[in-house]
Amino acid sequence: MTMSEENISGCRGKEEESEDESEILEESPCGRWQKRKEQVSQGNVPGIETASLAMDTEEGVEVVWNEVQFSDKKVFKSHEDRMREMFESLMHVDHPNIVKFHKYWLDTRESRARVIFITEYMSSGSLKQFLKKTKKNHKTMNVKAWKRWCTQILSALSYLHSCHPPIVHGNLTCDTIFIQHNGLIKIGSVWHRLFVNVFPEAIYGNVQHHRDDETNQHYFAPEYGLAEDVCSIDIFAFGICTLEMAVLEIQANGDTVVSKEAITNAAQSLDDPLIKEFTQSCVRMDAKKRPTAHDLLFHRVLFEVHSLKLLAAHCFINYQYQLHDNCLEEKTRTFDPNGVMAEIKHGDRPGVEIKYSNVSPLELDKFLEDVKNGIYPLMNFQRGLTMPRTLSIFQERMETVKTPSPEPQEMETRKVVQMHCNLEFTEEGTRSHLSLLLKMDDKLQRQLNCDVLPTDSSKDLASELVHFAFISEEDCDKLAGFLEDALCKHWAGPPLEESSLA
Repeated sequence: MTMSEENISGCRGKEEESEDESEILEESPCGRWQKRKEQVSQGNVPGIETASLAMDTEEGVEVVWNEVQFSDKKVFKSHEDRMREMFESLMHVDHPNIVKFHKYWLDTRESRARVIFITEYMSSGSLKQFLKKTKKNHKTMNVKAWKRWCTQILSALSYLHSCHPPIVHGNLTCDTIFIQHNGLIKIGSVWHRLFVNVFPEAIYGNVQHHRDDETNQHYFAPEYGLAEDVCSIDIFAFGICTLEMAVLEIQANGDTVVSKEAITNAAQSLDDPLIKEFTQSCVRMDAKKRPTAHDLLFHRVLFEVHSLKLLAAHCFINYQYQLHDNCLEEKTRTFDPNGVMAEIKHGDRPGVEIKYSNVSPLELDKFLEDVKNGIYPLMNFQRGLTMPRTLSIFQERMETVKTPSPEPQEMETRKVVQMHCNLEFTEEGTRSHLSLLLKMDDKLQRQLNCDVLPTDSSKDLASELVHFAFISEEDCDKLAGFLEDALCKHWAGPPLEESSLA
């Protein structure tokens, strides 16, 4: 065989292997999620039998298909209500620095019993992998990057711990923290506590003794497993992660276990006294003396007075639904590049002028995108975040999968960022035709049409859109108010051509 024939044969082999991995093994009952043969690693989560790559056919993105096998169908049934409660709560967890939990369903077909749930796919790899690559290239950790990572992780932990009741992660390691190519940090395995604490004896695999995994033993606080989980165990694990992030790797000296001595030596090697103090405060043996996630955000090594630019960016993102498309681009285009945007005056010396030409629209767009993605959180100002305990009255309960019948209607979780409506009287004059255009936060657009009567309630119309999963429940009141204003103007005066609200 010639060299070219060998190359062709090798390419064909790779193509066949790729096609084999992309083979669809199973579909969700609704047909949206398609499980592939290729398996992925998204952190060490006890109880997860398999984690496979899957396709979200609605969004056109890759996701992770996770499966938990139960050893006994009767035991599965006894845990069913508790499972539903826990998984429903997880579906309400929404934070830019936490891996998204999309969907779950229960499967009791034939003799097997299992839970399947779909999570966001973190394609860029774990923080541990990134640290290993950095060390391999003989580089040291940048302090600014370390601070930015710590802030994002604490932002997520503060959110979880502020929920009612608090959500304890319980498995925070550098393997369950993921980093994206743009520097965005996300923590995964938030559902870990569900498997370990709620029904460990019912699941295939050694879940009960996962703490015995020697490679990650140093992340567990001394009190872990001795009593009910508390938030302080996450702070201890976070402290070990921050130390590992600072030194790139805690040397185990050839042992499988990272000893207390190795952790102490790594902490002593830190040059920055504030970073050293920060990490040591997290890993105190007395759990009661460890700071909270919120307190750590105010530590001297992390806390800073946010710039006006960052505050304005968060304000812009939070109220973006009130602005039309490309408003930022249109506004900046009208500015005179030589116009003075701001001026700082000094009595004893010349002042400083900042012109519009000093600001790059492209850099501004990228900064806004980073803020929106969660790279620069404003957690210093947020307290008392709550998470709904129960579903909305509009959300239908998920039934156990017994037959290949269609899955109940899903709830919409995406936010509406823009609304436009057009109202026109019909020929008969007793009703009007409503055209509603909704733009979602992922840039998806939905156009809905219906006839309305003067007696129709805007609240009922919005609630119906929630029921049929066209909008999220959070947007119900906003849309109802928007429709109420548009309908009142329409019925009270001349035909309303168009209304809009972002």
